[in-house]
Amino acid sequence: MKTVLITGCSSGYGLETARYFHAQGWNVVATMRTPREDVLPRAERLRVVALDVTRPASIAAALEGAGPIDVLVNNAGIGLFGALEATPMATIREVFETNTFGMIAMTQAVVPQMRGRRSGRIINVTSSATLAPMPLVAVYTASKMAIEGFTASLSHELGAFDVQAKLVEPGYGPSTAFTNNGAERMAGLLPEAYVPLAQAAFASLGQTPGAVTTAEEVAQVVFRAATDGTGRLRFPAGPDAVALAEARANLA
Repeated sequence: MKTVLITGCSSGYGLETARYFHAQGWNVVATMRTPREDVLPRAERLRVVALDVTRPASIAAALEGAGPIDVLVNNAGIGLFGALEATPMATIREVFETNTFGMIAMTQAVVPQMRGRRSGRIINVTSSATLAPMPLVAVYTASKMAIEGFTASLSHELGAFDVQAKLVEPGYGPSTAFTNNGAERMAGLLPEAYVPLAQAAFASLGQTPGAVTTAEEVAQVVFRAATDGTGRLRFPAGPDAVALAEARANLA
């Protein structure tokens, strides 16, 4: 029976991905900064573990008790919406610490065991913002773009040891905690001059309600990537992400 470790399982994509893998009969190690049994109650083949991807000691402790990991799903991330000129560098670094450096640190920590077994999958969750960048999410997009390049290169590096690195690119999903979890972080980041731009951006998104990506859709695509037997690198998740990926592929 295979084991998957998923980061960022307190809500949204991570929570649904943990539930989906568990339903498929996998051993699931669901991690979050503060474990909550009201989110994921105890069950056979399911463990909820404390993990802060920005702290090396926390990563080591989580992996020590997890056993051999067949699939790592790097999902933990924080959102940021606001004008670049109003965003403190401390906030920018905070976003990169989780979305970029935390994901790299988790990957680095599991590679030795996967390389030693010549088996394993690393699934990095990014965003459709990497397919079609939007205004007012420059920092967030940059943090995810870095992981796109990182994973593309890593897929070649680890492929020599039969370990695969893959990307899942979710579309626009307002059901995630992107805004709620980052409300305090984003306070004051939208000067009055940028309000019309923000309103136009949200209005555009609101015109395509059928294209909204659900957490369930993302979970299914993560599972597909984790069990894919080909060398495919990118897996867009959700109707808008698929459309964007196709449009990008058709560019001259």
